[in-house]
Amino acid sequence: MMITKAAEAYHEKMFPDYQSSFLETDPEFITLFDNFAFDTVINQADFDNKTRMQVILAVLIGCQSLAEYKAMLPAALNFGVSPIVVKEIIYQAVAYLGIGRVYPFLIATNDILTEKGIALPLANQATVTEKTRLSDGEAAQIAIFGEEMKGFAQSGPKLSRHINQWLTENCFGGYYTRTGLDLKQRELLTACFLLAQGGCEPQLIAHFKANIRLGNDPEFLVTMISQCIPYIGYPRCLNALRCLTEAEMNE
Repeated sequence: MMITKAAEAYHEKMFPDYQSSFLETDPEFITLFDNFAFDTVINQADFDNKTRMQVILAVLIGCQSLAEYKAMLPAALNFGVSPIVVKEIIYQAVAYLGIGRVYPFLIATNDILTEKGIALPLANQATVTEKTRLSDGEAAQIAIFGEEMKGFAQSGPKLSRHINQWLTENCFGGYYTRTGLDLKQRELLTACFLLAQGGCEPQLIAHFKANIRLGNDPEFLVTMISQCIPYIGYPRCLNALRCLTEAEMNE
């Protein structure tokens, strides 16, 4: 087997003038992987490169693949993913993965952006204040999930009600209200964080429903999941497909 022309061309777009050391040490593997990831998968359906790269970055954070993230971030920038979008992916990941798992990716991102001559910090993307983030967070929840989210911050058992308030004002009010990504894009990335880390099936089903509600239809979501297979493997992607089917059935 040889690396296909299509795989070579796509690799060159991602990494101009770069020759992988695996061509010397693991030529059979790199042929198998590149032909699948950079030919078969990308040609499975029409999926724009910017969206594909955002999805890849999100699932690499979700599955904690720091080394591959460092390799793919320059490719994402080469495909036109802006530094602001990259930072928004990183910031939003904290709400779904926690700073303990996201911190190394934030450091790596800052290092790579600095190496490329991009001045930090980037432009402010916040749109809320301490006084407005609860109400604005609720507005975002309603826009994403529907009117049933009205009053969510004050709902639930008294002992844990504060967590519902935090979800509204911190997760949705703090992150979803930022510019750089719209709600439709943010919901797609949230699904990526959830499907890549595993063990979050109820939340993944709920966010697949939200994706569909915002216009990321099931066909699009199947394509998104398909793009993830080279990076997180078949089991978690098959699990995501099962969650998507359940979301469709209960939508």
